[in-house]
Formats: sequence, C-alpha cells, structure tokens
Amino acid sequence: MPRSERSPLLLAGLLATSGVAHFAVPRQFDAVVPRALPGKPRTWTYASGVAELALAAGVALPRTRKIAALAAAGFFVGVFPANVKMAVDWRHRPTPQKAAAIGRLPLQIPLVLWARGVAKNTEGRA
Repeated sequence: MPRSERSPLLLAGLLATSGVAHFAVPRQFDAVVPRALPGKPRTWTYASGVAELALAAGVALPRTRKIAALAAAGFFVGVFPANVKMAVDWRHRPTPQKAAAIGRLPLQIPLVLWARGVAKNTEGRA
C-alpha cells in the first residue's frame, strides 16, 4: 500500500490510540486541562477522548475522511493550550521531562499539516 493510502489510516490510528488513552489513564489528561475551562477536568478529558475516537472513525472511513480530517486539524489547534499548560506546569521538572513537554509544542504543527494533507488528498465529499 503506498504511503499516501496509509496516511489516513495512520492518522486514524494515532487519534484512536490517543482517544483510548484518555479513558485508560484519565488523570494524566486531567492535569493539562486549562483551569479557565468551566466544569471538571475529567469531563473535558472524556469529551476530548470521545472527540478523538469520533475523528478516528471519520478519518478511517473514505466517505467521511475529508471533513473528519479537517475537523482533526481544528482539534489539534484546539488542544494546543493544554500542551502549553503542560509545558508551563513542567518547567521545574527534571530536564528530560521538561524537554518532552516543551518539545510537544512544535509537534502540533506537523499534526495540523498532516490532517490537512489527508483532507486535501481525499477525493469525494467534504
């Protein structure tokens, strides 16, 4: 299977894995929910997990791939504040953890571009 055909499935797999992780280890995600959001962090953790699972399903299915991939790009932008919060919260941790938290920030750019590329390379509906 050519890389261009695998790309949507790999993106769907990434989203599905992350979505499942929100339910398997929710405390880790609760900690990065920005305090400015209303309600309990666990609610946001579960909502984010459900969103990622839904996006994964949408990206995996050719009929809904284009719109789901565009929504995934928006989702990656939307969760950026949580990554910023993690980097700020981890600024006093040991260097490897601090580096990992800071290193996550620029990784949002290729995720957004990947999702947009999947949408662009999808023939069909949007």
